Amino acid sequence: MSTRASLSTNWPESLQAACERLLHPSVMEADERARQRRLLAALFAGPVLAAMATAQAMPLHGGAAGAFASVFMVFGTGLLAAFALIATGRRRLVEPVSLVLAAVAVGVLTAAGGGLSSPLTAMAAALAVEAGWIGRTKRALGFGLAATCSAIGLGAALSATVFAGAVPAAAWQWAVPLLYMATLLSRMPLTGEREAVAGTKGQPIEEIIGATVLRMQQGGDVVEASPQAEKLFAVAPEMLLGTGFFDRIHVADRIAYLQALADLREGADRRVVRMRMRTPAQAGVPAGACYRALIADIAAEPDGRGLVAVVRDDAATAELEAALASAKDAADSATLAKDRYLASVSHELRSPLNAILGFSDVLANEMFGPFANDKQREYVDLIREASGHLLSVVNAILDVSKLQSGSYALEAHPFRFEEALQFCLAMSAREAEGKSVALKADVAEDIGVVNCDRRALQQVLINLLSNAVKFTPAGEVKVTARRSGGRLELDVSDTGIGMSAEDLERVGTPFIQVQNSYTRQGTGLGLALVKGLVKLSGGAMSIESAPGTGTRVHVSLPAGGVEDEGGKEECTAMSGANLNSEWNDDALRKTA
Repeated sequence: MSTRASLSTNWPESLQAACERLLHPSVMEADERARQRRLLAALFAGPVLAAMATAQAMPLHGGAAGAFASVFMVFGTGLLAAFALIATGRRRLVEPVSLVLAAVAVGVLTAAGGGLSSPLTAMAAALAVEAGWIGRTKRALGFGLAATCSAIGLGAALSATVFAGAVPAAAWQWAVPLLYMATLLSRMPLTGEREAVAGTKGQPIEEIIGATVLRMQQGGDVVEASPQAEKLFAVAPEMLLGTGFFDRIHVADRIAYLQALADLREGADRRVVRMRMRTPAQAGVPAGACYRALIADIAAEPDGRGLVAVVRDDAATAELEAALASAKDAADSATLAKDRYLASVSHELRSPLNAILGFSDVLANEMFGPFANDKQREYVDLIREASGHLLSVVNAILDVSKLQSGSYALEAHPFRFEEALQFCLAMSAREAEGKSVALKADVAEDIGVVNCDRRALQQVLINLLSNAVKFTPAGEVKVTARRSGGRLELDVSDTGIGMSAEDLERVGTPFIQVQNSYTRQGTGLGLALVKGLVKLSGGAMSIESAPGTGTRVHVSLPAGGVEDEGGKEECTAMSGANLNSEWNDDALRKTA
């Protein structure tokens, strides 16, 4: 973004950008800025041409020393008008004064150069051309013609009196008029289509859509900014010229902006960049908050000489993103509060449930005497079964809450996998026998000892076996275990009722159940707990099922435990990732 790197080969545009920077900040209206830009270009070119004409004409009268002094006097006096316009912006005062001074200068130079027959007389026509070109009105052209006539009349009068003996010089005096024609032609592109469009009737498109149009060089330096910049950036358009636009981009967004420019230079047609722009500081507002969200559509011009950027407000999108982030934070806080409350309530339920379960066991064993009748024994058994079921639900809720809050701790230690599996099969054997479901196990001999959290592994197996038996009216439930490298591959399959594709999308979320006659007594926590434990252990889980053909759940766990896969630090990090139920949103690899 350096000035040297961004110099344009199209020097009229660079001259236009330079004149734009020099205009007074109080000039805001587009047409007025264009007129002052044209006037300033003429005021810079005029003194140069007048000094050259003086250098040609004055040596004939005052010698070399006098001519040298006259050249500097004419050049310095001519630049005063340009400096006055830059300092004040008062075109209505500078414009007529400059026209009068130009008419006097042309008249004097015409007489000094040899009278009306001198080639310098042609410069009088420049007064009408410049006035009409700058003002773009018949009135301005009329004043220019009057100045031309006045300059010719003054030249004729001075030729007969002050410069009576002046003789026209050689043909080389035509150099100044020809040079003027060259400067005029070079300045004409500055008033081409862009200013013509701005001067037409009707509101510009950028004003209608509330955008700012920036024209830039290939390097990114702004050479023109539409008047809408005042409303969008709260600064005068000339403050964006050169590197002014880039300097106001937020540091974090500059890389994306520079990448877009690089893509356009390499042939891309269009790039869209979202960024924040610094605006003037306001009283009582922190400096870091003085940024406005904008979106810029940047495209290459058809001629390939530069870039055009349409910059518009992006506050609505930024507000939506902020609102979405706020809503997510609120939802996460509500979920965390719910989980903590649920865990607290569940914890409070465990003490009375344990008491009920303990006392029912004492009564069932007739420790304080036999029952008077069979109904008493039946009711005590029902109380013990119900309290045991409720305690298991409470324990599941506590485990799920711990997983969601990231407080579930894993303790890896070595144990024989087959012993843990037999314990899990024994836990499910009673229910399976009551439904004529055969429990089978196929364990590879090379599994042997594994090093992981035994309680978590048993909870995974018990929940998968319980679900498989529950959804299998009659048939077979099989556990297959293999070792693959450093991982333990488990499959729990059944020949039960299976699940549809729609059910597969919902399974694994706490308190969400597949609706059928087998789930009336369930809570929807089994697979949710399995899913959380598998992820916390550094494993993966997938489900394959189809209605009427059964279900197969595949679980892959580190065979060496969590510590072997990265230590306790990894366990803690994964646990933290489960915060606020984020693990509930992970997609299972499910097929139907």
